Amino acid sequence: MTSPNREQIIAALNSVIDPVDGQSIVAKDMVQGIDINDQTVNIMIAVDPQRGPSLEDLRQTAEKAVAAVNGVTTARVALTAERAKGAPDSAPKAPGGPSRPAGAASGQPSQVGQRPQGGGQKPLELPDVRSIITVASGKGGVGKSTTSVNLALSLAAKGLKVGLLDADIYGPSLPRMLGLRDAKPKPSDIDGKMTPPSAFGIRIMSIGFMIDEEQPVIWRGPMAMGALEQLLRDTDWGVLDVMVVDMPPGTGDIQLSMAQRVPVTGAVIVSTPQDIALLDARKGLNMFRKVNVPVFGLIENMSYYKCPECGHIDHVFDHGGAHKAADELNVPFLGEIPLDLKIRLGADEGKPIVHSDPEGEHTKAYGAIADKIAAAIDGQVGPVSEPKKKSLFPKISFK
Repeated sequence: MTSPNREQIIAALNSVIDPVDGQSIVAKDMVQGIDINDQTVNIMIAVDPQRGPSLEDLRQTAEKAVAAVNGVTTARVALTAERAKGAPDSAPKAPGGPSRPAGAASGQPSQVGQRPQGGGQKPLELPDVRSIITVASGKGGVGKSTTSVNLALSLAAKGLKVGLLDADIYGPSLPRMLGLRDAKPKPSDIDGKMTPPSAFGIRIMSIGFMIDEEQPVIWRGPMAMGALEQLLRDTDWGVLDVMVVDMPPGTGDIQLSMAQRVPVTGAVIVSTPQDIALLDARKGLNMFRKVNVPVFGLIENMSYYKCPECGHIDHVFDHGGAHKAADELNVPFLGEIPLDLKIRLGADEGKPIVHSDPEGEHTKAYGAIADKIAAAIDGQVGPVSEPKKKSLFPKISFK
């Protein structure tokens, strides 16, 4: 089947009329993004935030119009909301782009036992996902994504069904780290869902599957969160024991929205030993505490360098800082991961160390940390055989 082209998609969308003024959404420049991957087409339509909740019919009409184009097997249309000029906006201003997802301002009260949802949005329901673990860091460059990948594989090695979500919308790296640079999601048997690529026995979803590796994602925070929610909601994850989420660095919109909108079971913080990295790691940890997400502990990455020839150990970035910080913050210290060329090469080549060297010292280190995380998950949601029945959305509090 021949893939559709951009001109065909625009022609189809030109037939979609805004009921307010009878004009085409193309003529009104409402179409903000068109992404074509083989026979799958994703569309972004910008709408007034006040009208967002009432435009579901328009969204469905656009989706049907695109789906009718020859060569399209899957069409997905998302609404993003852009404030009217002069309207107040608490988010930082940036040129262009929408400021919040459609429907984000309904003012509905949060239900008892749930985190208050930003703008009254309902929490995302992922009924077939037993637990969700976020792997976070206060800053970039500490090896968080490499850690996420190897922890996911270590959990899978324990017999758990694992999914891996790349939540770093602005800098997606998991497709390369897992050898999936050319992979694309496929239409699922479940209507409106997509089947994510798989590698090493786990399912992986990333915005990196839908854009060129060198293409920058220039989106404001709310638009990025809307895209992330769509990846979560529209992916056929199957039944999972654990979803590992590789978070973007820092404590911005995506981190806060994940805590508010997604039933996160616990957070893992990755840091290197030096003081400047630990300072930011403390901020990340305290953010999760403020939104009442349990912190499972700290990992000290690049903890030491062991010479492969003589066995001598050097503490390139100091040593023990994360352990000390964990003690001071009264959270568990999960373990140390060394600085090693094999780990870096494995990430670059799409051959994670846990897979390429299953009996190696580094794999054992990741495995020991995964054991502690699995035990913490059981403590929160109960073992697979006897799950606890409790709310996954504790109240959020800022002091």
